[in-house]
Amino acid sequence: MQINQQKTVQVDVTELHLHIKVRDGFAAGLKDAQGEEVGTYEGYVPDFFPGQHYGDYLILNIDLETGQIKNWQKPAAADIEKMIEAEEED
Repeated sequence: MQINQQKTVQVDVTELHLHIKVRDGFAAGLKDAQGEEVGTYEGYVPDFFPGQHYGDYLILNIDLETGQIKNWQKPAAADIEKMIEAEEED
């Protein structure tokens, strides 16, 4: 005879994948070495963010052991400048 039964097992999880819909509500601030805000941006998710976000999603893979964002790549200075310039044009 076969019966259905649920069984709890331990699983070693290593990453949390976040897909956060922000639409046009993305906001970022840039701070200098002294903690002073030197720039802001509001609008679509910038192109240099990871994943195919289409400007509407934050797609972040978090290492559960370290808390580090695993799919983050260091942006170029030009990427940051472009983001700030877009905010200034609005």
